[in-house]
Amino acid sequence: MFEILESGNITSPKQYIAGGANVGIKTDTDELDLGILWSESEDTICSGVFSSNSIVSHSITASKSNLLKNNVRGVVANSGCANCSIGDQGLIDATDVIKLTADYLNADPDNFSICSTGIIGEELPMALIRKNISRVNVSMDGGNDFAKSILTSDTKTKEVAVSVKISNEIITIGGCAKGVGMIHPNMATMLAFITTDAKLESNFQDKILKETVNKTFNQISVDGDQSTNDTLLFLSNGASDSSIIDASSENVSDFIEAFEYVCEYLSKELVSDGEGSNHLIECEITRASSLESAKIAARSVVSSSLVKSMVHGRDPNWGRVMMAVGKSQIEINEDKIDIFINDIHIAHEGKAIPFSKESVITSMNQKEIKIRVDLNIGNYNGIAWGCDLTEEYVIFNSAYST
Repeated sequence: MFEILESGNITSPKQYIAGGANVGIKTDTDELDLGILWSESEDTICSGVFSSNSIVSHSITASKSNLLKNNVRGVVANSGCANCSIGDQGLIDATDVIKLTADYLNADPDNFSICSTGIIGEELPMALIRKNISRVNVSMDGGNDFAKSILTSDTKTKEVAVSVKISNEIITIGGCAKGVGMIHPNMATMLAFITTDAKLESNFQDKILKETVNKTFNQISVDGDQSTNDTLLFLSNGASDSSIIDASSENVSDFIEAFEYVCEYLSKELVSDGEGSNHLIECEITRASSLESAKIAARSVVSSSLVKSMVHGRDPNWGRVMMAVGKSQIEINEDKIDIFINDIHIAHEGKAIPFSKESVITSMNQKEIKIRVDLNIGNYNGIAWGCDLTEEYVIFNSAYST
């Protein structure tokens, strides 16, 4: 079991410091736009997963290069500029920002990754960053400022931390994320950072990150678009003095449970804050023929524009859910499918059954709408999260850069 820490964030684990400031990327000086996260332990290990888009930010290219050197223990992140699709200058600037950050903290450039989020096609304002990077005050109390510094159209920070006891040692896991649009399975338009003071075996760390991302961050959708900048970095530094944790460790399942909670919490925070959204949609597919089928079908439902519109209008049009399951092209038997909205049974064996439409409409006033589809042909379950599609989303994105 794990404990959720009140006001927990990215610096809740031991020996992590962070901060954020406005360096001039955003014109509103009250908005933070550059953040630094740093592990003070030389034993830090960093794992990462990135966008699957064929076009990626130059910041991702720089980060991947440094990760291969196995020395990353910190990150510099900016908002307001994606550092993408600007030619060779993008990689030059990303490398320069890393060096500026390393010089500022008296570290090696190989110790840093770089993450960027914002408008595609614009260059980083390097003169301003060089002049103002010293405004970023990193400290144990700077986790919230770091979380603020990565926001774009988000309405709030997404932060969490939990503690778990492993072999009589208290271990802490903290995290933060940003992203509310251009979010779709295979990561999202997001930056996410997770830290722990546990000491993890490197192959085990890579494995649980990839497996958990497939259960959480790859199971969310806001608008069906995949970003060029998606990055999730997971740092462990061993500062808790716990024994090394690997797949065979005692109570390893407790650590994995806590880690999965942090990832699921941040994933749901992303879609619940989706641009213009009013509702979080959770879709669970049960009794599928395989785990992959269940996950694919759940993603198909929460990604459907018609399902999203149905939820926004509080319209219990279950045929749209049936359509979304069918278009996923997984194995199904239509005559065995049951559909529930907020636990109200509205379709049985592929056909409508009597239900109170008024009751379903009333239940859809809730912030969280739960759709469950029982396929009744196997023993596997999958879950995904999305949000409704509103007029505000169209209005906001029709003038995003202006």
